[in-house]
Amino acid sequence: MNSTAGTTNVAPMNTVNTENPVNTENPVNTAFVWAGRTGLVTGAEGFIGSPLVDLLLAAGARVRAFVHYKPYAEKGHLAHLLADPRVEFLAGDVRDPGHVSDAVAGCDTVFHLAALIGIPYSYDSPGAYVQTNVVGTENLAEACRLHAVRRLVHTSTSEVHGTARTAPISESHPLRPQSPYSASKIGADMMALSHWHAFELPVTVVRPFNTYGPRQSARAVIPTILAQLHSGAREISIGDLARALIAASGRGARVVTDTGRLRPSGSEVHRLLSDNSRARDWAGWEPRVSLEEGLKRTSEWVADNVHLFAPERYQV
Repeated sequence: MNSTAGTTNVAPMNTVNTENPVNTENPVNTAFVWAGRTGLVTGAEGFIGSPLVDLLLAAGARVRAFVHYKPYAEKGHLAHLLADPRVEFLAGDVRDPGHVSDAVAGCDTVFHLAALIGIPYSYDSPGAYVQTNVVGTENLAEACRLHAVRRLVHTSTSEVHGTARTAPISESHPLRPQSPYSASKIGADMMALSHWHAFELPVTVVRPFNTYGPRQSARAVIPTILAQLHSGAREISIGDLARALIAASGRGARVVTDTGRLRPSGSEVHRLLSDNSRARDWAGWEPRVSLEEGLKRTSEWVADNVHLFAPERYQV
């Protein structure tokens, strides 16, 4: 990987987003690396963003948490940090360039996770995905250039590759916009990387594959199935994964097909397998949680938080 720009496939199938994301066995003194630095996290209250905030705080950083404005001021997975003086909450929208610029000012590193996600809704409202994902990323990248941040870390998705033509999928795999969502994320990636090529802004693009774990919403299949299992709701679909989740939850269930969750045929991604060798070589990353253990941890979290789900309803 180029030391200042490029794409990295991270988080393959056997990686789990845990409630305690700090690797205490890592010999690198992360507190020394981050002490005195301020990191901006967009999408900070989300499934991946909120554990990242926890990780940065544990590493000694101060965090500016950029969250989507909601009139009822609910902070989701960051509620436990509302009184923490190390965290500054900024409510706004990445589509607003002025507010984004204010958020970036004074930050050392920007972690960009804010995005309009979910493939099904992108079929109904593709323009909204362009505005949030492409224009929003342009606003972040331009603000990073203006304020000379040390690095922009842009979060992409394995969906930009579509169905695997070759497996495992490496950075050289073709990009295939099989849904408006994936097309918007391709555009966002290119917008971020263009700021390296045109302006030498240090940019890293990270493409997680099949990420799952505690704090994930019912939009995703694993917490949906687990919520159904732990609440005793309707029969489920998915096959082998469902059977693994049944085993992890300790509940009995029968597997059937739910046509409401099927994508249009030309949009279906049949295989995603990450080639994570670049992440291993460049960042020293390696998976530490097996699929079975990850599903067990996720099942336990869903069981403790089943009130957050509506297992009888399909979440778009």
